[in-house]
Amino acid sequence: MPVSLSSTEASARAFCAKPYFAVVGASTNRAKFGYKVFAWYMYHSLPATPINPSSSAIPVDGTAHATLANIAALPYPQDTALSVITPPNVTLKVLEEAKKIGISSVWLQPGTWDEAVVEFATTANNFTDVVAGTGGRGHDGWCVLVDGERALKANGKL
Repeated sequence: MPVSLSSTEASARAFCAKPYFAVVGASTNRAKFGYKVFAWYMYHSLPATPINPSSSAIPVDGTAHATLANIAALPYPQDTALSVITPPNVTLKVLEEAKKIGISSVWLQPGTWDEAVVEFATTANNFTDVVAGTGGRGHDGWCVLVDGERALKANGKL
């Protein structure tokens, strides 16, 4: 039976209300969604940290943005909303670490979740806001590239 997770506009607004953002799976490869999602934050002048253990920086429009190797190195985890662009088995490990360090808002981009991820993400007291799954305005479900601007506008960030 396929797993289904449906978020709401309220979840997306709460995610975008955070003062800081991090992108797990940020990539130097411009063709990958890890690059596109991180660049989206940069294009919207949002304070976002790329998380990538194998690259020291992610360049966007000629500016190199220093990466962190993992989310445990984030300076303000309780105030950081986490976008995740990793395969489901990696996503689950990221969410387990996010819970430990006090991250409360996560946006699981399309393709990052499976039944185990959904179960962990939606378990009571793990995360306050989870944006993922079916819904949103994109054909693959909730995606910050498609649904993020609306949530930013709702928070006065655009």
